[in-house]
Amino acid sequence: MPSSPSRRAELDRLGAVPFAHRGLHGGALIENSKGAIAAAVAKGHGVELDVQLSLDGEAMVFHDDELDRLTAAQGPVAARNAAELQALQLRESGEPIPLLSQILATIAARTPLLIEVKSTDRKVRRLCAAVVRALEDHQGPVGVMSFNPEVGAWFARHAPQVLRGLVVTESGKRGPRGRIERRLALWRARADFLAYDIRDLPSIFAGAARRRGLPVYTWTVRSEADRARAAAHADQIIFEAPPA
Repeated sequence: MPSSPSRRAELDRLGAVPFAHRGLHGGALIENSKGAIAAAVAKGHGVELDVQLSLDGEAMVFHDDELDRLTAAQGPVAARNAAELQALQLRESGEPIPLLSQILATIAARTPLLIEVKSTDRKVRRLCAAVVRALEDHQGPVGVMSFNPEVGAWFARHAPQVLRGLVVTESGKRGPRGRIERRLALWRARADFLAYDIRDLPSIFAGAARRRGLPVYTWTVRSEADRARAAAHADQIIFEAPPA
């Protein structure tokens, strides 16, 4: 639970407006691209994006572990250095895969930002450290979040000033074991907020977290029914608009 007035104020700033999931993308605007991020900022939305680690330790704004869905290349993101990744073009848009630092310059502290750290094992140090380096001069409201509670644990130890979130889905984890895992993950991550799967709301776990003062953001909101559910059971939405 946020423990100081200043941290509470930062959480209020972070959750002030809805977040565009991977930017406002569709058509020639590709998810997590500079164009999609700029479009979200221009509309006054917050931004949610994903980061992966390059071979040489840079935070790249890209969702998938593999390159093939969004580029003409194949293989893991982590097998190429930042310069090689930036030489690749995102499908349809022709834009390069951006560095987190480049996206932060595009946002220029004008809107709240959620950074999902994509890491599936305990080896989170290099990517988390790369995110901290990129954020060094960023002045806008920002939160880092991950399905992996080790990310929150790393930030709690090494960059405690940064707001921390735990991303949660109950899919496939609805029994007693899932309930225990969620409680342990929340404890390990020392989260300031939750980012919760809209399909799982209302949730006993999310509801209890809200009562303790942790904001609940919900993903991915795509319909009016989702918006109504979010309005009843969450504090802010991470939305994806259909292509125009």
